[in-house]
Amino acid sequence: MRRKVVGCAGVWAALACGGEPAARAAADTANVPSADERPAVLFFGTSLTAGLGLEPEEAYPALIQLKLDSAGLPFRAVNAGVSGETSAAGLRRIDWLLRQPVRVLVLELGANDALRGQDLVRAKRNLQEIIDRTRARYAGVRIVVAGMQAPPNLGGRYTREFRELFVDLARDNTAALIPFLLEGVAGVPNLNQADGIHPTAEGTRIVADNVWRVLKPILGGLDSPHSD
Repeated sequence: MRRKVVGCAGVWAALACGGEPAARAAADTANVPSADERPAVLFFGTSLTAGLGLEPEEAYPALIQLKLDSAGLPFRAVNAGVSGETSAAGLRRIDWLLRQPVRVLVLELGANDALRGQDLVRAKRNLQEIIDRTRARYAGVRIVVAGMQAPPNLGGRYTREFRELFVDLARDNTAALIPFLLEGVAGVPNLNQADGIHPTAEGTRIVADNVWRVLKPILGGLDSPHSD
């Protein structure tokens, strides 16, 4: 990833773009309470979660749904990704999303905060509040934090603190951690779209594997969808 990212005006600007139809459609769907009574695995994030540049069925939450079905796990993957989403915007949106039964929250936010060079203390506070509100609504919810990395042009200290933000957040909340969501994909040209940051369909399958590696043991360890 650091080999590909050279500045905010380049590939990281793609993370902040809004109005992408497929991503917005996915978010609109997530915002509507479903008649499906299966508890949700809520994927709450940016364009990386929304599947910018991909068909809805190619986004990694949709691929996770296939894995859930194949494993016979009675959960539904909900794609609540929005292009350009920041931690502050996510905090404003979380209460509406919690109107549906959430069993696991996969939190993939923060990349756009880094893009804007925003204060990491504030970003961490926003992410913590999202976790706190989710746990207040569903006491037995499991939390998965998706780790990300910042572009190197923001400076060594900022990039290091940004990377550690996710580690600290997972540790402080006894949450599971995906060390780096784009592991095995970032910096590999043929696994990324022309912007150099959003995975292709092939790259997204690797992202889904990164997520599933952490998520599967959590879901497999639950006695039932509604257990605490």
